[in-house]
Amino acid sequence: MPNRSTSRGVFVNCPFDPDYKEQFDALIFAIYDCGFYPRCAWEIADSGGVRFEKICELIQECRYGIHDLSRIQIDSATQLPRFNMPLELGLAVGWARAHPDHKWFVFESMNRRLSKSMSDLDGTDPYIHDGTVSGVMREVCNAFVRPNQPSVPQMMKMYRDLRRGVPKTLHNAGTRSVFSARVFSDLCLAAAVLRRKYVGKK
Repeated sequence: MPNRSTSRGVFVNCPFDPDYKEQFDALIFAIYDCGFYPRCAWEIADSGGVRFEKICELIQECRYGIHDLSRIQIDSATQLPRFNMPLELGLAVGWARAHPDHKWFVFESMNRRLSKSMSDLDGTDPYIHDGTVSGVMREVCNAFVRPNQPSVPQMMKMYRDLRRGVPKTLHNAGTRSVFSARVFSDLCLAAAVLRRKYVGKK
């Protein structure tokens, strides 16, 4: 795993399901491309201990957090809403109130939906990514504005390179899912290598 500086660590709170896998890859890559380091519950999935406590520790270790609430709808199999993402956002909001240097960002795919799903966040401007890969990259860039930031078309070119390597990454990890500790680590490493190749180390 590449260096994960606390001051540039970004806790990623997003849906872990097949319909989000391309956006997940884009989110991880875009965070790296902007000069930050993604942290995710998958990196501690196999580390033992209480998962909830581990997630709390990750939030506390990161200066930033991206919370994607675009898929908290009713699950077709269980007929229940998905509460993990709002729960983790709540943990981050509470941490930020006590530690103002922690910054959190809410991502959504549809404009004005947040005011209906979580009206207590009225006044918070969500980052609307339209459910697309390029939209995710655009909104990560909007959240982390930095000098000499790559353009979205440049990031898309690098992302396509990353995606071409995903089948081999999955094969090496012995899984079909990108949502696993080994695959998350390998994707982070691949994103860091591509960033150095195209952008250079900053």
